[in-house]
Amino acid sequence: MSGFIYWRDRKIPFQAGESLAYTLLRETSAGCGTSACGQTYGLFCGIGACQGCLVDVDGRGIVEACLTIPHDGMRVNPVKHTAVSNDDD
Repeated sequence: MSGFIYWRDRKIPFQAGESLAYTLLRETSAGCGTSACGQTYGLFCGIGACQGCLVDVDGRGIVEACLTIPHDGMRVNPVKHTAVSNDDD
């Protein structure tokens, strides 16, 4: 089945058999989002091990885009990363 997902409210087509990560890679140049440090992140390993392609799906939870099959109407947004501090103060 093919259809459309919404990446940051932008309508993007997907084809049957492709992963969510491939859909984003094919249609956007922004990767899967930006880290707290401002670095773009996205598909790296393609098997879920690196978790570089984490996205929020339908506001219900974080998934690896490389392991997720898109469905029509899916709303996908980047994960909001926060900086980690090593300060013990």
